[in-house]
Amino acid sequence: METKILIAEDEANIRRLVASYMVKEGFKIVEAQDGQEALEKFEDMQDCSLIILDVMMPKLDGFGVLKHIRQHSDVPVLMLTARDTEFDELEGFRNGADEYISKPFSPTILVTRVKNLLKRTSANDMSDLEVGAIKMVYRERAVWVNGQPVVLTPKEYDLLYYLMKNKNIVLTRDMILSSVWGLDYDGDDRTVDTHIKCLRAKLAGCAGYITTIRKVGYKFACTQD
Repeated sequence: METKILIAEDEANIRRLVASYMVKEGFKIVEAQDGQEALEKFEDMQDCSLIILDVMMPKLDGFGVLKHIRQHSDVPVLMLTARDTEFDELEGFRNGADEYISKPFSPTILVTRVKNLLKRTSANDMSDLEVGAIKMVYRERAVWVNGQPVVLTPKEYDLLYYLMKNKNIVLTRDMILSSVWGLDYDGDDRTVDTHIKCLRAKLAGCAGYITTIRKVGYKFACTQD
């Protein structure tokens, strides 16, 4: 079955650029230039595989479009925004976004993110998780520890989800960087240690679930599970 992608972006040059890269990858593209048209095009599509959704659009912004779509569909949504702020990321994830990328972006990185998202979806790697006293609800980007909600940054959330998804497996820092930060990350592996430290602080009594494997990386394990 062919992969159909809806691209909703009001800037024509960006929309066409993204579309051209997706077409080269063999995807079938449907374009929309504002939020209202995006909803109409989505409703007309029989089997949309993924939506690339800009945040700032006329008539109806990306968050509004996403809210409408999530009332009826679990289609994967990757959001684009010119505002590189944590608030925007959290707002998108709260409304049901699956991936997020800020402008300006590399088209090749965008293609990689799209492929990874499609791969995760086909592998059903977007399920809710519960290990010990920690529960994660993927679509809501929500986390509870001992029944209490815990607020994580988007990257902390992705890191915890990756660790829990691979519980009892020793993960090297390079494996974590590749899976959580992606190919567009140009820093060093010390950022993994920093985020692990912050994550442990927020997990409080469950901090011990994340074990440091000396000179290697980390392992998520829970004897209660």
